[in-house]
Amino acid sequence: MSKRAVDSQTGRRVDSMLVFYLRLVIMLSREDLERLENQQLAPYGFRSADSRGRAYPDKQPAYRTAFQRDRDRILHTTAFRRLEYKTQVFVITEGDYYRTRLTHTLEVAQIGRTLARALGANEDLVEAICLAHDLGHTPFGHAGERALSILMDAHGGFNHNTQSLRIVTHLEQRYPDFPGLNLTWEVREGIVKHETEYDISEAGEYEPEKRGHLEAQIANAADETAYTAHDLDDGLRSGLLNPEIMRSIALWRQISESVGWEQGRLDELDRHRLIRRLIGILIGELLSHTGKQLSENKIGSVSDVQNHTANVVGLPEGMQAKNRELKSFLYDHMYRHHRVYRMQVKAERILADLFNAYTEHPAILPEEIQAKAENADFYRVIADYIAGMTDRFALDEHSRLFDPQVNL
Repeated sequence: MSKRAVDSQTGRRVDSMLVFYLRLVIMLSREDLERLENQQLAPYGFRSADSRGRAYPDKQPAYRTAFQRDRDRILHTTAFRRLEYKTQVFVITEGDYYRTRLTHTLEVAQIGRTLARALGANEDLVEAICLAHDLGHTPFGHAGERALSILMDAHGGFNHNTQSLRIVTHLEQRYPDFPGLNLTWEVREGIVKHETEYDISEAGEYEPEKRGHLEAQIANAADETAYTAHDLDDGLRSGLLNPEIMRSIALWRQISESVGWEQGRLDELDRHRLIRRLIGILIGELLSHTGKQLSENKIGSVSDVQNHTANVVGLPEGMQAKNRELKSFLYDHMYRHHRVYRMQVKAERILADLFNAYTEHPAILPEEIQAKAENADFYRVIADYIAGMTDRFALDEHSRLFDPQVNL
């Protein structure tokens, strides 16, 4: 029998092995965590001890790895909290149930950790990239980004990946010794090399000739998986998508058959089952194909991943075609649905009105923004200010500026 001990706080008898384990956990240092990483990660997984480090001197934490610290810094930013009130597909006025940019980000992080754990990649690095990947998104989703990109075309352009990097390296002012969050090279690289079929990577100074490390590729795959599944979920719940007209979609038929759901009335429980099955199928296919790619191409290091001719994380050709068919359907029947499209047009008008008003009459800007504009690129400061707005703030600001009946 194992020895027993008495807990000094409760007086209860506890197993001595449990006491030993608890003491061990409490005493784990950063060096201990790094050793555990070295034991647990696959050869191609990125060890935090191998990081290129940070742009500015920064004392190492005693009980967190470098990537764990990056994740925590991202979570505590103002930009992260603002994601709660930024559009995914439906503007906040449509209802409280639909995904926001924040809930999307959390779903991406959850899927990313699942993929990383199964592949032997660094979960903390994946999670940090996932949590930061949409920090630079404008209000009103991709419609807002498109509008701001057009408005900034003659002033350096606008891209939400680049803006996410700008936030963590410059705009978030939380430390006296350096601008931004002073994240590790690898997290910053993962942010700028974020790419999906809808997002184009602009790697700039982060070795654009190389592929993203495995963790960056996992974050990209998690993003695509999450938005395909939850956009379908929101589309079905909102009534924009009719299950009857989805019979022609191969992946829809596959998930319907796999859960035993026949075409007809789609109740809430059925919808949950179908979306859960879709995510399960996509994750399974990603893991299977990625494992095959790693094995067949003899990927044995981080360098092998980054210097390979193509991304190793992805879906097999057949499933990729099915997934693309589903995404095309969502684009035609949901993103271009008149309810969504009307809000997109309205969003573009709102941001254009704000941008033109600020640039033509900078005196209407808050004093702190005016001060920034005097000492930096004027148009970039305006773009930063607008991109940082939530949907609600942009709507209220537009009313304050253009509705004579609204008080300033």
